[in-house]
This record gives sequence, structure tokens and C-alpha cells, in this order.
Amino acid sequence: MASAAEQLAANLNLGVFSKATELKQRIWFTLGALIVFRLGTYIPVPGVNASVMAQMLSNSAAGGFLNMLNMFSGGAAGRMTVFALNIMPYISASIIIQLMTAAVPSLEALKKEGQQGQVRLNQYTRYLTVPIAMVQAYGISFGLQAMHSNTGAPVVLDPGLGFTVTAVVTLVGGTMFLTWVGEQITARGVGNGTSLIIMSGIVANLPGAFGSLLELGHTGALSGVFIVFFFFLAVGVIAFIVFMERAYRRVPVQYPKRQVGNRMFGGDSTHMPLKINTSGVIPPIFASSILLIPATVAGFAGAGSPWLQSITALLAPGSIAYMIVYAAMIVFFSFFYTAVVFNPEETADNLKKYGGFVPGIRPGASTAQYFDFVLSRLTVLGGLYLVAVCLLPQILITDYGLPFYFGGTSILIVVSVMMDTVTQIQSHLIAHQYEGLIKKSRAKGRR
Repeated sequence: MASAAEQLAANLNLGVFSKATELKQRIWFTLGALIVFRLGTYIPVPGVNASVMAQMLSNSAAGGFLNMLNMFSGGAAGRMTVFALNIMPYISASIIIQLMTAAVPSLEALKKEGQQGQVRLNQYTRYLTVPIAMVQAYGISFGLQAMHSNTGAPVVLDPGLGFTVTAVVTLVGGTMFLTWVGEQITARGVGNGTSLIIMSGIVANLPGAFGSLLELGHTGALSGVFIVFFFFLAVGVIAFIVFMERAYRRVPVQYPKRQVGNRMFGGDSTHMPLKINTSGVIPPIFASSILLIPATVAGFAGAGSPWLQSITALLAPGSIAYMIVYAAMIVFFSFFYTAVVFNPEETADNLKKYGGFVPGIRPGASTAQYFDFVLSRLTVLGGLYLVAVCLLPQILITDYGLPFYFGGTSILIVVSVMMDTVTQIQSHLIAHQYEGLIKKSRAKGRR
């Protein structure tokens, strides 16, 4: 059987894409929505001194938090615009709802209801997004009012209650608007809207990051040999990510034969694909966010908390303690999130319900234990893979001053989202091709 890339190329050669009107409309809608997002990243929050805000990105106390937020928001946090929070509160809310579905019976029942239950869960996610965005917006507005540049210039021109209310309303409104845009892309465009918004923010800053890298070479901070080596290394990391994200463990599944009248049915052999990296990019995002909390709080609190300053110095990016804690948290969240998204008992029960079984394993509890055993071993490999991808760029960022956008989390997001989007485009093309073949066969039948 031809590979996915060969099949996609064959579809394109047949001119299927030129005739796929619906797919072209979906692509144009997606591009239009992303352009709206990019325009919003240049609309500033009222009352913020943009020039002073740009200087704060280089501040070691708050730069870690702002750099990460700036990376996901496409530069909106550095300019402190209406989309500074981006869609991160919605992602936090969706993760919380997913965790609650495993602990709250009523939410678990909604998850099992199918499409109707998923609609209600999405509604609960939107409701939860509002308070999360309000808390984050208030924290940012409070922190901005306490920030000053090295020359003593304030970030906020007119601090006070008026600015706090304005900033909270603006940032929360921007987040909810992006949430709506993301849902519209998912429903009427191509790909997952939330993931595409985050990816577009990262990709938008890549040209500037490449320019900064070349500037380091021009000034002599980095040698030309190292820059060439880095580009080859980046290609190798991307290839490694693609390989690991496509890697599956195929668990064989057998369905017994059954006789209906004089005919035999069933007896099919198939497999259940279990991904090596079931948790995706969630572990690095969670680990990075948690490790940046001390630096963020210390930057907002100033020099009034010596113990907080000590923790911040101990967990400074690039330190041995930071690397160890970062790696441990990635592995922990890999196991944690995998346990949330994959339930061995439920999978074994569904397999037993339809008469399927794993050869050599008894249906029911034994099958669930087998799935848990296989998935645990795969998660170890997946966690180590995430650690390797995330720590190597972090070392280069720390030791050689590379731009923050070359971090492992950003590369993972861009590659994973691109792979998912290309897969969906391919599915639309194949579906359109099959529809054309069906119409042709019906036309021949009428003749």
C-alpha cells in the first residue's frame, strides 16, 4: 500500500485539489481567521508604555515568564496587546475539565454520551476559561503596575483601579474572542483551531529568531561553523520528532468467527495502535509553566522575599537543578496525562463487549493489565524522548544565547500541528476523490 505522502501526491496529480471546492473554502477560512489573530496581536492594551514593556523582556526577573508567554502569543505579550494571554486560559480550562472527567462521575457520564455530551463539556470549558483568564489578567495587570525599567520609567502610564479594570476586561475579552475563533477554525476550517493559533504565534516570530541567530554570527558571538551545525541539528531534531510522533506499538486484536445460518462471519485480525507519546506536548508545557512560577512571582514581588529569590536563583534556566527538575516533571506529567486520556479498563471492556481479544490474553481484567503494562513501557520511552527533545535546545539557549523560539516545546508544537493539519487535508482530498468516484458510478448505472 502506498504511503500517506505518496497517496497525497497521487491525489494532487489527479487534480483532486483543484476540484475540491469545499476544502479550498476551508483553507481560505483558516487563513483569514489566522490573519485576524495576527492583526489583534498589534492592538495594545490602553495605558501600557510599549517601549518600556519591550525592555522588560530582557529583564532576568520577569523575562522567563514573559518570554514564554510572548512565544505562545506571537509577540502579543511583549507588546502587551489584547491577545497577550492568547488562548492559554482555554487550554488550562480544557485540561482541568479532562482531569475532572476522570474524577467526577457526572462529567464522566457526559463524556460517554458522545457528541451531545462533548458539546456540554465544551460549554463547561468556556465557563471555566473566564475565571482563569480573569485571575491571570489581574495578576499581569498588578505585576505591570509594579514594574519599572532600569531608568525608573513605569510600564503603566497611569496605575490604579482604572487601569486594572481596563486591563482585565481587555485581556479576558481578547482570550474569549480567540477561543471563539479557534472553535470556528475547528468547525469551518482545516485542523484544530486552538493548536493552529498557538502554532501561528510561534511561526510568526521564527523569522525574527533566525535574524537574531544570524546577527549573533555577524557580531562574532557565534561562529559560522556552529550556526551551520545548529541548522543541521535542527533538521535532525525535527526528523526525530516526526519519527517518534508517528511511532506506534501495534497490539494484535482477534475477533472470533460466528455462524449465521450457513454463512461464517468474523474471524478478522486487526491491531490496536498505541502511540509512544500519548501525552503529546502537554508535559513540556506544564513543566515549563510550573518552573516559571517562582521567577514570575519573584519578579512581581521585588526584593521583599529573600527565600523566593533563593528558589528563583536555584531554579534558574540552565542550572543543574533546573534541568533535573524539568526532566523529572516532564516524565511525571507524561505518565499523569497518559493515565487521563487512556483508560485500560474501559478499553478492555469495550473490546470484550464486541467479542475481541488479544491473542494469549484472557478478556476482561487480564487484558486491562496487559494494556497498562504495555502503555507504561511506552510512556517511559515517550517521556525520555520528550526530555531529550526539550533539554538539548534548552542547553543551547542557555550556553550560547540562542533565541527562546528554538526551544523544544515550540519545535514540538509546530511539528505536531503541521503533521495533524496535513493529515486532515489528506483526509478531505481522499473523501472528495471517493465522492467523485461514487457519482461517476451512479451516472454509469443510470445509463
